[in-house]
Amino acid sequence: MRIDSSQHPWMTAPETAAVMAALGEARFVGGAVRNALLGVNVSDIDIAVPMPPSEVIARLVAKDIKVVETGMDHGTVTAIVGTQAFEITSLRRDVATDGRHAVIAFTDDWSEDAARRDFTINAMYASASGEIFDFATGVEDLIAGKVRFMGEPGARIAEDYLRILRLFRFHAWYGKGDVDAQGLRAAADAKDKLKTLSAERIAKELLRLLEAGNPTPVLRVMAATGILSELLPGALQLPRLERLVEIDADELAPRDGLLRLAALLPEGGDAAHAVADALKLSNADRLRLEQALSGERIAPQLSAPDARRLLYRVGVSRFRDKVRLAWAGAARSANAIQWRMLLAMADNWQRPRFPLSGLDVMQAGVPEGPEIGRVLALVEDWWIGGDFASDEGALRDRLRAVIHGA
Repeated sequence: MRIDSSQHPWMTAPETAAVMAALGEARFVGGAVRNALLGVNVSDIDIAVPMPPSEVIARLVAKDIKVVETGMDHGTVTAIVGTQAFEITSLRRDVATDGRHAVIAFTDDWSEDAARRDFTINAMYASASGEIFDFATGVEDLIAGKVRFMGEPGARIAEDYLRILRLFRFHAWYGKGDVDAQGLRAAADAKDKLKTLSAERIAKELLRLLEAGNPTPVLRVMAATGILSELLPGALQLPRLERLVEIDADELAPRDGLLRLAALLPEGGDAAHAVADALKLSNADRLRLEQALSGERIAPQLSAPDARRLLYRVGVSRFRDKVRLAWAGAARSANAIQWRMLLAMADNWQRPRFPLSGLDVMQAGVPEGPEIGRVLALVEDWWIGGDFASDEGALRDRLRAVIHGA
């Protein structure tokens, strides 16, 4: 089998050609090959080479190609040509593993490198001209939608327990039908080992799983085997996530892993806070998750003035998150037009500027201190309640009224 390089511009791009020519014997590997065979977009170009990293660097530098030593312990460097990055990894075999890290040795044997990879669909290589090198049943499994471990599933999982989650993530993205029975059994048997992994690795894998076209069937399998409760304890809202996935598809919305995570969790900030802690989310992701699930609830009948007031208070991003979650949690009979109108309002929202400041309050006779903030907030609340219609003159009149207790 061969990839038709004329159908994949990334294969024949000058940047790619320069790197492949500099390396000599080199092959594309992993996701680039898998996605090219499926005819879907290739964003990350990974390359495998039968030479140690020192030689890779020397060959690239000799051709004036920029090199970044991104993972030398694992035999990986990154070549950069223009704006395109190429991750280049030396063929290797695992000498020792502990479920989290591996001690490796470099090799020039392509079959050894293939044997240590996780799934058959990730153990395929392609030459610059598109010739496929398949050391297992990768092409066959890819066509059939089977996500199967290379070799014995339990042994592959014991090398890196993150492969438990990768089994479900890859099945959600590329699988058809049921999850591979042998792989599922091995994953369930080792689920208690997930706690040995770093929270950051788990979070990254979980969010990528949630970004699949429809992750809910796989999540239900994970829940049935007890694997999902190892990651997200508590009562999960799978029907709400399932509905959000349907809405995403109908509205051609981007697959937002963090919002889908929010859809899984119960309302209120406690669950969001606990999950953010457990997954060690970034401050920005933590805040977004907590804000999506706490505070104001949105109904489809929300009036335009009320929607504008809420947009002013919480901002466009949080408003959109809350609308989409509310839509996903509503009865299917709810009028989709109303939800769409709220989202359209957010898209077209321009936040009005409140024209008064603390200096205006002081000039109106309020001495410096906390009273300034209290007075200013009262005037702003009045302005918001009036749907932002009052001009600066009316606001100054209101300011004087508030100060004098009118």
